Amino acid sequence: MDCPQARQAIGPYHDAELDPAAAEALSMHVAQCPACDKLAQDHAELTAALRHGATYFTAPSALKARMMQKGHDAAMPWFKRAIGVPRWLAGAAVASTAVLSVAATLALMPHMISAALPREVASSHVRSLMADHLTDVPSSDQHTVKPWFAGKLNFAPPVVDLSREGFELIGGRLDYLDGRSVAALIYQRRQHRINVFVWPSANAVHGTWSQNGFNLVAWSQAGMQMWAVSDLNAPELDELHRLMQANANRQ
Repeated sequence: MDCPQARQAIGPYHDAELDPAAAEALSMHVAQCPACDKLAQDHAELTAALRHGATYFTAPSALKARMMQKGHDAAMPWFKRAIGVPRWLAGAAVASTAVLSVAATLALMPHMISAALPREVASSHVRSLMADHLTDVPSSDQHTVKPWFAGKLNFAPPVVDLSREGFELIGGRLDYLDGRSVAALIYQRRQHRINVFVWPSANAVHGTWSQNGFNLVAWSQAGMQMWAVSDLNAPELDELHRLMQANANRQ
């Protein structure tokens, strides 16, 4: 990959739109090209600022009340002409419709949120593979990795040694996801690198996803939101999830 190709790929990379081969090619180029490396870092900072620092505006209560009244007034003649029901009953029907509409919107909100977060998790995974910044504390010893996070985070991530099960711990680092600092635990299965992101959450997301060639699985344990992401096949990644959860249950 040359510089013009890299500059065109940096944007799609940060949006998790590159396939693993293209992401690896970009990573290799950025590691050797200071100019493209600087451009990638600037783009990452801009993406984070837009994602977490954008301003959103809420409609004033008076405007909401006027819109509700306009909707009520528009609906009333239809009910009175077509059905001939009393005003209070027509009003109840309008209110019921509004309640059902709000309920449907609220039901869709978790899916909207969970669609954005997997993309962010996949992007952080790919970003960690660029410029060889996979670990801040390279170690296969859980008693070295876990204490390293002390004082850097306001929680203690569950670091476990799963080398006997075929998942070698190779270190940890700090990352940023879902609007906060998180722990990233790094495991390796054969030649596949696995990021396990951890942070406290009272409303953890659960499920599996596939993003541009990467598999993701999310679960909760001991009050923590856990996300594992890798190009490892889905059944083996789920095996890591089950092993970590079983280990937590034994503690």
